Amino acid sequence: MTNNVVLITGAARGIGLATAHLMMDRGWHVAMLDRDGEELLKVTSGLEKAAPFICDVSIPKEVATALPQVLSRFGRLDAVVNNAGVAEFGPIDQTDFAMWRRVMETNLDGVFLVSQEAMPALKATKGAIVNIASISGLRASTLRVAYGTSKAAVIQMTKQQAAELGESGIRANCVCPGPVKTKLALAVHSQEIIDAYHDAIPLNRYGQEVEIAEVIAFLCSDQAAYVTGQVIAADGGFESTGVGLPALRDK
Repeated sequence: MTNNVVLITGAARGIGLATAHLMMDRGWHVAMLDRDGEELLKVTSGLEKAAPFICDVSIPKEVATALPQVLSRFGRLDAVVNNAGVAEFGPIDQTDFAMWRRVMETNLDGVFLVSQEAMPALKATKGAIVNIASISGLRASTLRVAYGTSKAAVIQMTKQQAAELGESGIRANCVCPGPVKTKLALAVHSQEIIDAYHDAIPLNRYGQEVEIAEVIAFLCSDQAAYVTGQVIAADGGFESTGVGLPALRDK
């Protein structure tokens, strides 16, 4: 058990919410940030070890307001999980600049803004940053010029953070989820898409939100005290298969 404090962005649902619950189960106090105030207040109702902070991480003023509130509430900060993200897909020639900026503002700018604002507190505790990118930042795919590029940039930012902040005792790592069984994925993935992913993933299934949360929690913990600058694909082996053909498998 621990009295450490973690800040999680995009915490009202999905991987962020699963991570919050897992870390609370392990004794952490959790500052849960999300711009969806209604949903955030609903999911934090009755939680003793968590507090909600309504914040759009793409807006510098809101981040600059939220972080002091977190520190006022909890008194310290031991880890930051930059999970907030948006997904907008479309062909390159149909991706206008407004869509490009919407994706970059949250997926990339938000990681930069929250990490920078949290840096003094993390230096004080020799804490950890865990950035959530995506398999789309490691492997190119159609329709993802904005999303994939934003996540590739998050991967590079993580390495920059690890290189520069290590001397202050701050660790920075990146988790790249593959296809995850979320409500959103189930709503937008047709059976044909699901079957294709299963064929391409060695473990032959989507990941569970809690399985991604387990990796995040490990990287925040003292068990990962000598791990920094790493990019971990939690993807059932999807990234490792390259051009391997599912038809060549034994079963």
